[in-house]
Amino acid sequence: MAVIIEDLMSQLVRDGGSDLHISAGLPPYGRFNGQLRPLQDEPLSEEGCNKLIFSMLNNSQRKQLEQTWELDCAYGLKGVARFRVNVYRQRGTYAACLRALGNSIPSLKSLGLPPIVEEMSLMPKGLILVTGPTGSGKTTTLAAMLEHINQTRTEHILTIEDPIEFAYKPVKSVIHQRQLNDDTRSFANALKAALREDPDVILVGELRDLETIQLAITAAETGHLVFGTLHTSSAAQTVDRMVDVFPPSQQTQIRVQLSSSLVAVFAQTLCKRHNPSPGQFGRVMAQEIMINTPATANLIREGKTAQLYSQIQTGGQLSMQTLEKALGDLVLTNQVTMDEALLKTSRPEELKRLVTQLSRSAATP
Repeated sequence: MAVIIEDLMSQLVRDGGSDLHISAGLPPYGRFNGQLRPLQDEPLSEEGCNKLIFSMLNNSQRKQLEQTWELDCAYGLKGVARFRVNVYRQRGTYAACLRALGNSIPSLKSLGLPPIVEEMSLMPKGLILVTGPTGSGKTTTLAAMLEHINQTRTEHILTIEDPIEFAYKPVKSVIHQRQLNDDTRSFANALKAALREDPDVILVGELRDLETIQLAITAAETGHLVFGTLHTSSAAQTVDRMVDVFPPSQQTQIRVQLSSSLVAVFAQTLCKRHNPSPGQFGRVMAQEIMINTPATANLIREGKTAQLYSQIQTGGQLSMQTLEKALGDLVLTNQVTMDEALLKTSRPEELKRLVTQLSRSAATP
């Protein structure tokens, strides 16, 4: 019996999976709590694989795929979930990866995010960055922040995405969502136009290049609340990445602009949960949080990003925390094993020191 893409999608979501992999010569694979496993025994033929992939695409998407051999798009299965779809070629045949995005937008509370995340979403202007590796929940965190604004404030929210991942329903806010290649030719073009579209809040799906980063900083400076993502693993690395995109002659000016427009950086990763309960999500988030204080802004302006980590360490009263502190708390509450936490940190000695210190504090009456 022929496999139907909708059946595979439904099976993935029903079993709590996050990603679906389709390729010729292998059975469809799903990722569950970070681990890959086959969804059926029978491998897909090239013809069967192509049928599954092309059943999700419209004519213009098929044409783009045939021209470029790569495609990003979204696909919605009513009553089940929306999926972010990436189609590519490997060894002369088409393959695809589908990321399940969920049918509803989670709340900040349901994600277990600290109160400071909600506080930052209430800011009237500035640049808020959510960063982390692929699959670390950046899109979901941003969606929860935007939905909180939508539920509580009367604002004009404009999103620029590739592709649209969560479909928002206006509650108190007016929301317009633009998708790359369908509604705009580039992030930069859409951001230029956005400044003439009376937005209060702008979401830029990914800060990919110099022009997009420059426009996002300018938008934040001119009184808009701008959200964006980067594939960086720490707050300091995020600042360096944004500055290093520019030629040396412009970097001093960008540091000055960034120091005044940046509001916060949330650098996050997902860890495998230790012994999850039935029905409990199999992964748990750890976040490094940097709030842009006058001291932080001064370090950014002077290019002393290596000192940002110690600034975050001492900023606990302002709700800042290092990734190692977040991981240490998860280890001590038995949500994550020490081995798993060590896989997620670039400072293993600091993590071990923190866990030892926190363990002693917990043991002291």
